[in-house]
Amino acid sequence: MRPMIDGHLDLAMNLVYYDRNITLELAAMNVAEQGLVDQPFRGKGTVSLPEMRAAGIGVCLATLLARSGPEHRRRAEYRRADLDYAIPSGAYSSCWAQLGNYHLLERAGELVRLTTRRQLVDHWNRWISRTPDETLPIGIILSVEGADPIPDPDHLEEWYGWGVRAIGPSHYGQGRYAAGTGTPGPLTPLGLRLIDEMQRLGIALDVTHLADVAIDQALDRFDGPVWASHHNCRSLVDWDRQLSDRHLQRLIDRDAVIGLAFDAVMLAPGWVRGSTSPETLSIEAAADHVDHIVQLAGSVRHCAIGTDLDGGYGHEQTPREVRSIRDIHRLEAIFERRGYSSAEIDAIFWGNWLRKLSESLPEA
Repeated sequence: MRPMIDGHLDLAMNLVYYDRNITLELAAMNVAEQGLVDQPFRGKGTVSLPEMRAAGIGVCLATLLARSGPEHRRRAEYRRADLDYAIPSGAYSSCWAQLGNYHLLERAGELVRLTTRRQLVDHWNRWISRTPDETLPIGIILSVEGADPIPDPDHLEEWYGWGVRAIGPSHYGQGRYAAGTGTPGPLTPLGLRLIDEMQRLGIALDVTHLADVAIDQALDRFDGPVWASHHNCRSLVDWDRQLSDRHLQRLIDRDAVIGLAFDAVMLAPGWVRGSTSPETLSIEAAADHVDHIVQLAGSVRHCAIGTDLDGGYGHEQTPREVRSIRDIHRLEAIFERRGYSSAEIDAIFWGNWLRKLSESLPEA
């Protein structure tokens, strides 16, 4: 089984919002959720830390995610706290709670935060040379998914100090910094300032979830490292959550990496949440999106993995073969059958992310 780098997991969101014990073996985690009916994915999770290790995932981009913005509607999971001094939704304090959970997992030896190129390379070398009975922490690089919890771009240096090395300015809907999925529009004036401050600090830009106009503005304004952590192709599944061929080409021209996501809604045209059966979708569809990017780019250099498999759904909303994050490795045989070389498959599973992350992180 090849090692793997996952470009997008919402590990701490699952701890804070869903009280999910991701330190358990996957089967035990799902058994512990039996009887819970607050979410359709209860008992159907595909990601836990032991399962990630079993899948060979030595590094991932791990998010701080709390939605807010001008059109935010208050929801039960946003709890007010003394730290919530800037944003009425409680998004700041929610991200602080997620950061605290990452800290606790680090202290327990489950995770290690990677903030520099040297740390990343050293950790990866240890990971790929570990013995079968050696349990190492999983390396995480912090990424903010939806920048609304950041009270002001002037605060960004503090977030950088916590270890944040990538930011996606928006999530779903209209945010404080940009229009996101489902809402056409540009970067806001605050978003333009955010992009400039990211550039100054050396924080990478994740274009995932940005509306089309906002993507163009961000790419025009930002000269630093760029990627799409979990994005698929609009020409295969027509939805504004996906990347158009024009934007794929812009990212290719910027030497970006595009992480393949496994949410069935992004793989199957016409998928209806809670209605369409996973039996109707094969993981072959995921390989189709990689093929499309390769055809545009002429190589696998820009293709990677960004599963998003713990992003608010479980195996009720994945291809039928994907019951665990380990099942992503089923793609290896599919790629081989489609004519990809072993070196090209390595690049997709870990090499392209390792190169891009190494380029984007500070040396020390």
